[in-house]
Amino acid sequence: MIREAMFYEKHEDYLRCHLCPHSCKIKEGKSGKCLVRTNNKGILRTINYGKVTAAGLDPIEKKPLYNFHPGKNILSVGTFGCNFTCDFCQNYTIAHYERDGRFISPEDLALSCINADNNIGIAFTYNEPTIWYEYIYDTAKYLKKNYPDFKIVLVTNGFIKEGPLKELLPYIDAMNIDLKAFNNKYYKEICGGSLDPVLNTIKMASSKCHVEITSLLVNGLNDSKEEVSKIASFIGEIDKDIPLHLSRYFPRYKMDRPATNIDIMRDRQKTAKKYLNKVYLGNV
Repeated sequence: MIREAMFYEKHEDYLRCHLCPHSCKIKEGKSGKCLVRTNNKGILRTINYGKVTAAGLDPIEKKPLYNFHPGKNILSVGTFGCNFTCDFCQNYTIAHYERDGRFISPEDLALSCINADNNIGIAFTYNEPTIWYEYIYDTAKYLKKNYPDFKIVLVTNGFIKEGPLKELLPYIDAMNIDLKAFNNKYYKEICGGSLDPVLNTIKMASSKCHVEITSLLVNGLNDSKEEVSKIASFIGEIDKDIPLHLSRYFPRYKMDRPATNIDIMRDRQKTAKKYLNKVYLGNV
């Protein structure tokens, strides 16, 4: 299903998207960096509305969310496209290529949610959920109105503008936000984004919903004590009880560096615990 997108402005020969900080200038017949927002006859349209390419019932801890209804399941769904181009992307087949999927309406997705075993809600994950904005917004509003006990979760890179985030946050119960590094060079060269918008998302979201942070430590790039100290210190200044997940890198997609040393992972956990009360290791 194709529908008109939110958050854009029209110019004489192009459209300017204002969903994420890329602020893509999109000419007729072209798409933004996310692949899913397209200029069609002077109207910005989302080509992935309701198109589900991946779905599964997961333990909530897999998101990872260790301190949000532990022991429960959550219905995880994703589409295709992403506004980052991470060299180590583990879901690149759906993040960087248009994929066929099955259309599921917000109402039907809500029914799937309430019928799933031991399930607390819906997690939008696998690819970057914020570029699925309109579908998530509609689904979350419907679920909260009709089944208010069920939860909405985002597993996100946090690269979204303040306006759209502010409009969505009242319907979000929890977020796991990737903080991929604490320097702009890494974000620009490895991920195709920038740091400051992600920091702003963490600050905004942590005051409105449950937040946990994941940092993938890549061998020789962002796994130094200094880098982890900056990450943990920033989070700790917001709230020392925000959980941090330090995840071990393995070779993926375009990156073939050796897997991050486990001893380094354990040492960086000790470093992060100087600033935070809850620091977990993942992929070890």
